[in-house]
Order: sequence, then structure tokens, then C-alpha cells
Amino acid sequence: MKEKLNSFLNFYRNMNLPNRLTCLRMLLIIPFVLCMLPGKAEGAFKWLSLILFVAASLTDLLDGKIARGRNLVTDFGKFMDPLADKLLVVSALICLIELDRIPAWIVLIIIAREFIISGFRLIAADNGIVIAAGMSGKVKTVLQMIMVILMIINFTGGPMKVLTDIVMYAAIIMTIVSLVEYIYKNRSVISTQK
Repeated sequence: MKEKLNSFLNFYRNMNLPNRLTCLRMLLIIPFVLCMLPGKAEGAFKWLSLILFVAASLTDLLDGKIARGRNLVTDFGKFMDPLADKLLVVSALICLIELDRIPAWIVLIIIAREFIISGFRLIAADNGIVIAAGMSGKVKTVLQMIMVILMIINFTGGPMKVLTDIVMYAAIIMTIVSLVEYIYKNRSVISTQK
């Protein structure tokens, strides 16, 4: 066990900063989910889960900027960064279903979109095509993260509850719009399949 831990620590030490931030984001999911368990998602645990989610979300902003700015883009980062994003958001959404703060059908649409996009990317990669993220996809991600933050805080009434609902519906609309735009812009990926 000690040997495996040392091996992992050596692997981590040899990573560049963006990849370390990506790994940190994935590691933060564990304490975040533990703080979001039913019966614990109030009081101090609520605020701790909020801090963990915001910290993890900030690593998402930082790792990409650092990787591009310092020319530290790696295959590991290309694969793990979007995976870490999906794990963070989906983990939060599943916890929010359990806490009865978001309808399951909204989460199903968000998860289905991620599966469809991942499938497209796999097909594109097989054909040597690199698909860049579109602006609508970035807007969708920001709206989803704001939605999760508002739902963790859990406003029960008043204007902030209305704002939470507006952001939730805006996020689901942008999830669908970004999927349709993504498929349309990259329809050539499907046409290359025999």
C-alpha cells in the first residue's frame, strides 16, 4: 500500500500545474459529496460544500488558462479536464436530486447531453478531427455552475428562489441549444461514418 501511495505521489509531483489542478478538482469531489449527503447538507456542512464546489469550479477556470498561456497542454489534460468537469457537475446534480432541490428530468437531460457529446468526440477522434468547445457550451457550463451554487445555498422563498428557478431553466435551455448547435456544426462527423 505504501509503495502504491509513493508511486502515486511521484506521478503527481511530475505533473505540470494544470494537470495537478485537474486532479485536485477530481479529489475535491469526494469531500464535496460527503458534505452534501442527506442530513448533513445544512449548517456548517452546507457552507463547506459550497466552498468545495466553488474551489473546484475555480480550478476549472485556472487549469485551462494556465495550460494555454504557458504552452502546457498535454494529452492527459485534454482527456482528464473535461472528464473532471463532468464528474464535478454530475456529482453535484445527483446530490441535489437526493436533497429534492432539482427535478430528476433536468438532470437526465444534462447527463444525456454529456453522453451524446462524448460519443461525438470519440467518433471525431477516430477520424482525426479535433472539436473545439463552442461559446454556447461555455455559457451552458457557467449557467450550470451558478445553478448548482444557488441550489446548494437553497433559497426557500423570495426573489432569490425566483432567481434560482430562472437560472435553472436558462441552464436547461442552454444545455439543449448547445447540444443542437454542437451536432449541427459537427454533422460532418456523422457523415464520415459508413
